[in-house]
Amino acid sequence: MKKVRLTTTIMMMTFLSLTAMSCKDTKKENAHDSTTHSEMNHDKMDKSNDMMDSNTQNSSAQKVLADYMALKDALVETDKDKAAKAGNKLNNTLSEFDISNYTAEQQKELKDIITDAKEHAEHIGKSEMDHQREHFKTLSKDIMDMVAITGTENTLYQQFCPMYDGGSAWLSMNKDIKNPYYGSKMLKCGKVQKEIN
Repeated sequence: MKKVRLTTTIMMMTFLSLTAMSCKDTKKENAHDSTTHSEMNHDKMDKSNDMMDSNTQNSSAQKVLADYMALKDALVETDKDKAAKAGNKLNNTLSEFDISNYTAEQQKELKDIITDAKEHAEHIGKSEMDHQREHFKTLSKDIMDMVAITGTENTLYQQFCPMYDGGSAWLSMNKDIKNPYYGSKMLKCGKVQKEIN
């Protein structure tokens, strides 16, 4: 059931991304991400093996991203209980993250990122809304660092709110701004910093 929901979400987001791109020219800032992705797969014999290896690597990362997006949406809705549940789920997903298909250097970086991200997800799971949002800021940085290593199957939008805590970023699968740091108080506060493919 989870796989069906995740697949449906991915398909919907892909459709929305393609629709948005066809309506408007977009600026791509993904040279580093695609270089990293092709370097991870450079030793494979053929394209089908590359895709299988890439899919193996991305499945753990996609689960983390799906849980992160659920947490972000709960914060947008200013729903403390829903955010706590999403934080706990993300903590569990991070615990199960399979780093075995990455290089030794990437594994070391991912271990550090996951350790830090788990700590923040755990705090979100047992905190009040204001504290949840404080931890979400650092958690978002961890997830961005993870995506820089793992790549992404979906187009992601790195968004930025200049008002929250001296400026705070987050990831979204949608170009439209829905601010997780302020919710309905300042829902549209922010801008897209970059597109990640």
